Amino acid sequence: MTSEAKTEFDYIVVGGGSAGAAVASRLSEDPSLEVALVEAGPDDRGIPEILQLDRWMELLESGYDWDYPIEEQENGNSFMRHARAKVMGGCSSHNSCIAFWAPREDIDEWEQKFGATGWNSEMAFRLFKQLESNEDAGPDAPHHGDSGPVHLMNVPASDPTGRALLDACEQSGIPKVHFNTGETVINGASFFQINRQADGTRASSSVSYIHPIMERENFTLLTGLRAKELTFDADNRCTGVAVVDNAFARTHHLTARSEVIVSTGAIDSPKLLMLSGIGPAAQLEGFGIPVRVDSPGVGEHLQDHPEGVIQWEAKQPMTETSTQWWEAGIFTTTEEGLDRPDLMFHYGSVPFDMHTLRQGFPTTENGFCLTPNVTHARSRGTVRLRSRDFRDKPKVDPRYFTDPHDMRVMVAGIKKAREIAAQPALAEWVGTELYPGEDVQSDEQIADYIRATHNTVYHPAGTVRMGAVEDAMSPLDPELRVKGVTGLRVADASVMPELTTVNPNITTMMIGERCAELVREARQAS
Repeated sequence: MTSEAKTEFDYIVVGGGSAGAAVASRLSEDPSLEVALVEAGPDDRGIPEILQLDRWMELLESGYDWDYPIEEQENGNSFMRHARAKVMGGCSSHNSCIAFWAPREDIDEWEQKFGATGWNSEMAFRLFKQLESNEDAGPDAPHHGDSGPVHLMNVPASDPTGRALLDACEQSGIPKVHFNTGETVINGASFFQINRQADGTRASSSVSYIHPIMERENFTLLTGLRAKELTFDADNRCTGVAVVDNAFARTHHLTARSEVIVSTGAIDSPKLLMLSGIGPAAQLEGFGIPVRVDSPGVGEHLQDHPEGVIQWEAKQPMTETSTQWWEAGIFTTTEEGLDRPDLMFHYGSVPFDMHTLRQGFPTTENGFCLTPNVTHARSRGTVRLRSRDFRDKPKVDPRYFTDPHDMRVMVAGIKKAREIAAQPALAEWVGTELYPGEDVQSDEQIADYIRATHNTVYHPAGTVRMGAVEDAMSPLDPELRVKGVTGLRVADASVMPELTTVNPNITTMMIGERCAELVREARQAS
């Protein structure tokens, strides 16, 4: 149900995004609990540009985008912006719906290296199976789910350029594989799996988890309400959230009898915590915000997948139809002995000149590109407050390429893309290299080009990371509880101790599933 008359609930989930929708849906399966889901953006029902997956690129810098600028970069492209969705479903309503199970090694590392006890591949793979209805499910793929809310399908191999690309990969030593088999692809290429329904509707967290439960009497969806700050009682128990329905509106208070779960993403979750007095004490005091918990890790450890681009004019007309225009991926390594790939490419069947055109590079309306990205960038950035005013966008400083590892991998990626493009299988497709162009050859020249034109795969993570109870730089314990207070958890990509090798959206939904389990376990134990 959708209502603004009711203000008190057992659980309030702040943020209707990839994880938040999963948390709210799962908690409201218990009819004895009253659950509210609070979202700053609109309901996605009836908005075709949101629901129709092949229109996703229209959403960048639109009214459905918080459109966060980044701070001036010493080594990167300061024009870059972080798209964060302002609509039900969050970034799962805004992205290209590339659907990956995270590698086992990624999740096991969360437990083994970072002390997030219980966060391991056995747990994650159980929940990946629980959340999905996968086209590949069956006797030959028993690890896949066939009855979960999120529909995963294989991209059909109908794009002739994409097929030629995979043949060229094979000719260059990168074999054709299938993704999401349960085995980590270290060197391989394939068309993606995507979370999309058969009619072309994106299987976002909102479509998958919330649309089917709108008639549940114990579930309340509150859209168009922006969180100003979390509220607490004298014992530091989180009691709810203060919200407004427009930037200059009167504040309303929503009350949680049991817990509040913050799911506003890797940029807005640390912002909301800091506005509520949970964060680095010196920063909060500088803005006159009373310090509730001195938590120095809030807003730190910002990670991302930085992305370059190499674009060619196509010798033949490119496809005019696509599931989502970025249908294939390539994984490989730039050094020996890795247990996961350090380089990934997305293949785009459309021109991608978002950051090259302003730098004077030629463009085209009939071309294709590869976008090398660093799967485990070592650069770490920050999210900090701009002021104590909730309306101000935070300072997002990814500090791209401040660790030289990241640029080394990216330069290798441009070179590998050229090697793939030079294979016989692509000879009928590859025309002029538009950018960086044939005159850009040395490592130094390629690095200069990357710094001027790189983008992001829009995967910020890690800014409210979970970790060992005794780790002062981890604001959350392994149960996703905010240290120093009670009744408050965080569940979104901000909790990841290390960003996944692959596109993280399905993993973020898994985090929502796990959060709901942790809440249920806590209720049973009390």
